[in-house]
Amino acid sequence: MASPLLSGAPGQTHLLLGNEAIVRGAVEAGIQFISCYPGTPSSEVPDTFFRLSPEAAYSFEYSVNEKVALEVGGGATLAGALTLVTMKHVGVNVAADPLLTLAYTGTPGGFVLLSADDPGCHSSQNEQDNRIYARLAGLPCLEPATAQEAKDMTRAGLELSRQLGTPVLLRTTTRVNHLRGPVTLEEPTVLPAPTGFQKNPSRFVPIPAFARPMHLRLLDLLEKLRGLAETSPFNAVSGAGTVGVVASGISRAYLSDALLEDDLNGKVKVLDLGFTYPLPEKLLEAFMTGLDTLLVLEELEPVLETEIRALAQRLGKTLTILGKTPGPLPRFGEFNVGLVAGALRAALGLPAKTASGCQADTALANRPPNLCAGCPHRATYVAVRKIYGDDAVYSSDIGCYTLGILPPLKAADFLLCMGSSISAGCGAAKAAGQDVVAFIGDSTFFHSGITGLVNALFNQHNLLVCILDNRTTAMTGHQPNPGVDKTNLGDNLVRIDIEKLLAGLGIEHFRKVNPLNHKATLKAIEELKGLTGVRVLLAEEPCPLFARRAYGKKQTQVAYVAENCGEKGECGDCLDILACPAFYKKDGKVAIDPLLCSGCMLCLQLCPNIKARKGDAK
Repeated sequence: MASPLLSGAPGQTHLLLGNEAIVRGAVEAGIQFISCYPGTPSSEVPDTFFRLSPEAAYSFEYSVNEKVALEVGGGATLAGALTLVTMKHVGVNVAADPLLTLAYTGTPGGFVLLSADDPGCHSSQNEQDNRIYARLAGLPCLEPATAQEAKDMTRAGLELSRQLGTPVLLRTTTRVNHLRGPVTLEEPTVLPAPTGFQKNPSRFVPIPAFARPMHLRLLDLLEKLRGLAETSPFNAVSGAGTVGVVASGISRAYLSDALLEDDLNGKVKVLDLGFTYPLPEKLLEAFMTGLDTLLVLEELEPVLETEIRALAQRLGKTLTILGKTPGPLPRFGEFNVGLVAGALRAALGLPAKTASGCQADTALANRPPNLCAGCPHRATYVAVRKIYGDDAVYSSDIGCYTLGILPPLKAADFLLCMGSSISAGCGAAKAAGQDVVAFIGDSTFFHSGITGLVNALFNQHNLLVCILDNRTTAMTGHQPNPGVDKTNLGDNLVRIDIEKLLAGLGIEHFRKVNPLNHKATLKAIEELKGLTGVRVLLAEEPCPLFARRAYGKKQTQVAYVAENCGEKGECGDCLDILACPAFYKKDGKVAIDPLLCSGCMLCLQLCPNIKARKGDAK
């Protein structure tokens, strides 16, 4: 059955994830090319394009990193293709170099960059606010608050970019990406095939002589875009009164609920800002007229607040502006309806409301992040720590294996960014002469670890690099990477062999192991520890979750704890060493849940009191 994201008829309404709505918006605009690097909370967008690609007319690719994704997408739009590039917020840091230049050259085919920000650090190392990139690069910025807007703004952004030849930033946040809401479909546009690149060096080659006039053209275009923002349907005024609220992004949804909850609809003047950059100054001037107080609602940085304060000062407005500097709202974390309602009542001079709702008698138990049962990364960590213990410094990276930070594994001492483990590990080893072990996954190695390894070889650094190859990009949803042989849609026809790549780089001290073979892994690590220079351990074993789906791997056995475990059945060494989630304590004794056990049998190799028996295939 064809997906409504491709074949849904105009006028139909479907309940869609925000990320699915973005896909539909691109389809309606006539999207021709999509590239990405997956990252939560954006991952469902490219994953959906990938899943639909066999029956769709567009071209899609998972790129090795965000910079490459943006460069490939940039080339596609320069050749006339309507293009969408997707990534999470920190990925834009990786892609910033080509992004800022693309704003100068322009985008003849049309180009939207989806930046999925993550207030609250649900799955990220920071709370970076990428609206600042719109100001830095000179990009119009759209910020949806509902699934319907996610669809509509994606389409509008692509059409605007194609019309004016400028990149557009579609800035979402976790709650927008992962909400579900009704979306009414429209008729998709069918675009002609891309005409191909039209040579014009003065426009597309930003050498200094050409870059200077390019910058002037960009500044002129921003003024034209400001005029469009003034009349955009995504910027709407409602209500009346002497207290006003300007809200952007998901804060607009929280404001809507807060107004309804306190019966304030129509009693407060509201400016919903969806087209947030360039700032519609004339609209804001008219909106501020007659106000005594203005509350600015935006998550993370006071970007709009600062600009509105500057505008009010320039216009000689004397109203009180509340937000973050100073104000009742924080510069960190996510907002919610209660927080917005409290700020709104404060702006209106109303007393604070007593918290209501269901309150649990006791707090829920915390669930620490943990590697899955049977994860081969756990096996590598256990082996490395047996050899190095606390004597080594462990340089970690972005991926499932970051979950090795907690005891008893304790295999992550520092982390900078994606692909940094090798480079940062080199610096730490060079500075103090300590033993350093760098952990990096296969997808992250292709993303940005290769250059660090080349640098380590060139500068003759001394460290052990453990490449944890689980045959997929596991953390973000089992997307393909250049080293996989299977994908969710079948075989990967072009696979980059990591072992051959390492040989081509000239790695002399190399061992390849299946980490679930504990004895062989210990032997390999011991040998590499006795050497100097750049040493590489390739630990290769598929993620068990992915292996069942992609390889059809069947589980034939499960582990169990023998009755004679320990003198009193209370040893617990397996818990202290492995921390496998299949282990638990029952009546003071260690047991293994057969439903959670993956049958990896690592525990059996570590403890003679653990046995194997046949288990039903899962």
